Amino acid sequence: MFGDDVAAVDAADVPQDAYLLDVREQYEWDAGHAPAAVHIAMAELSDRAGEIPRDQDIYVVCRSGVRSAQVTVALNQAGWLAKNVDGGMKRWAESGRPMEGAEEGPPYVA
Repeated sequence: MFGDDVAAVDAADVPQDAYLLDVREQYEWDAGHAPAAVHIAMAELSDRAGEIPRDQDIYVVCRSGVRSAQVTVALNQAGWLAKNVDGGMKRWAESGRPMEGAEEGPPYVA
């Protein structure tokens, strides 16, 4: 959808110590997320952008990669170094990357 205009990395290739920004809605986060991810829903980004560090790469993730691609473009235009996590949390789970959730039962991608 965004083509070559968006810097992207496969979920399997996100570094272990990366700053991972999850821009999904609260119910999606509660269902399952990466353990070290930072949750700022896409709708809250303009109010909370100051919480995002500027001195490191930002890996942006959503469910499938569409919302995170939009956020990646916006962050890069505003001076951050952001990369979209291609395939989102769906690809993260398929890759066997760790997940945790706030709900009972195993974490899942909502």
